[in-house]
Amino acid sequence: MSEALFSIENLRVAYPQRSGEELVWAVDDVSFSLQPGERMGLVGESGCGKSTIGRAVMRLLPLNSRIEGGVNFQGQSVLDLTPLQLRKFRGEAIALIFQDPMTRLNPLMTIGNHCIETLQAHSPELSKQEAKSKAIATLAKVKIPETRWNQYPHEFSGGMRQRVAIALALLINPKLIVADEPTTSLDVTVSAQILQELTRLCAEENMGLLLISHDLAMVAEYCDRLGVMYKGKMVENGTAKSIFGHPQHEYTRSLLKAALHIQSVEDNGELVIANGEKKQSPIPNSQPPILRITELKQHYTIEPNFIERLFKAKEQTIKAVDGINLELYPGEILGLVGESGCGKSTLSRTILQLIRPTAGKVEFLGQDLTSLSPQEIRSSRRQIQMVFQDPHACLNPAMTVGQSIADPLFIHNLANTTQAKEQVLWMLEKVGLTPPEDYYQRYPSDLSGGQQQRVAIARALITHPKLLICDEPVSMLDASVQTQVLDLMLELKAEFELTYLFITHDLWLARFLCDRIAVMNGGKIVELGQTKEIFTNPQHPYTKTLLAAAPLLARA
Repeated sequence: MSEALFSIENLRVAYPQRSGEELVWAVDDVSFSLQPGERMGLVGESGCGKSTIGRAVMRLLPLNSRIEGGVNFQGQSVLDLTPLQLRKFRGEAIALIFQDPMTRLNPLMTIGNHCIETLQAHSPELSKQEAKSKAIATLAKVKIPETRWNQYPHEFSGGMRQRVAIALALLINPKLIVADEPTTSLDVTVSAQILQELTRLCAEENMGLLLISHDLAMVAEYCDRLGVMYKGKMVENGTAKSIFGHPQHEYTRSLLKAALHIQSVEDNGELVIANGEKKQSPIPNSQPPILRITELKQHYTIEPNFIERLFKAKEQTIKAVDGINLELYPGEILGLVGESGCGKSTLSRTILQLIRPTAGKVEFLGQDLTSLSPQEIRSSRRQIQMVFQDPHACLNPAMTVGQSIADPLFIHNLANTTQAKEQVLWMLEKVGLTPPEDYYQRYPSDLSGGQQQRVAIARALITHPKLLICDEPVSMLDASVQTQVLDLMLELKAEFELTYLFITHDLWLARFLCDRIAVMNGGKIVELGQTKEIFTNPQHPYTKTLLAAAPLLARA
């Protein structure tokens, strides 16, 4: 066998401790190797040590972290590299794709300048024009057109920003890519395109891929080999086929069970939830809709810059939401699916009047929200709440869990301090954070991703809203935690008589949870129908493309 491209030997990592704290190994005695051109997946629940391994590979751990064991690239110790060697090593030897692109892109730099800066740092021999040509070709591989070269990160959707991050990693032609949840914020079609591109490059360039993910179906489809992490240890390591077909460790079996649970369908096509009961039938349309959207439009104008004006370039109009008509009925779960940048999140923010529409109406409980004053809109939000994709970014790190959940009560003058604490403790119990007194005093940084999302759900429910807009609420969670949060949402829906608008790029999630599905593409809804009909008899070509791209776990 040829020399390993990359190997980890008996690696142990502990993060810096406060004085008096007991030493905790985030990664505990992990060993594996990767051959040139090989694709390996690392899976496991949040906090199991997957991302710590990725950061150890790149020497990106915090100062004073305790590291034991070896990390070797082509026979050379990564832990012994000098700062100058390390700068060359990062990008040219190994490139890292992070999960959250917004925190990795400079908000003051255009996308084009990000690319030029990266190429100038690693390939100074290229002229500016050569660098631009290479960058444009690389951006095209991840479906970013040249017309967006002069735009800034905030002008891109989350999925589009992730495509930029992947393009930046590919620019220098590294020998190994460490991809840490690279497609979490992407829809199935773009996710499939990017992973197909990555795996094609691996084959053509003999490039290794270490894919860190909680998406078992994706890992099964794109990786040759699989390592399962649990509490800092690698509990299983082998070919993807053998591990999925015959899992040996109890944790691996529980992960597979959780993932298959979300994709579970009975022979008659009806969905089941964790306790084995059938999901309720879709809500009959005899009731008036709780939410009615009529010819809603949200258009943005991009004005030409100074140089473009000299050449008499015209302003561009982006039709993020383009003539949407939609009705949502009390007690139903309506899924909104589509690729990143199709207008899903823009639609949700327009419904909440966080951004005012270009045209059209949003009627909630018979009242047109587009005609309300800012004060009236603020008052209406007591009845419409939102659960966002990234709970960590939505919770104030300086506020305790108790303060974060109580905040909406004070904003809407619904309780005094004593009443608020009682209600918060009760709500913490409802979302499964027990004992509530313990979680009440904690900060977001003390919680796992799944626990943070439960806090975000509790915060949204504390005002007892009638409508909950959920924008990718579980996309950053691993399969087992996803299942727990989704089952919790179903339980809370029944108890609080909630209506959900559930925005997701995960079709299996939509099928698991939703009564009806609206498929969105290019700012328009191209198909709308009962969930079973959408999956068994899709009408629109785009819907068929989405379904064909969705990875499905094969049952053993």
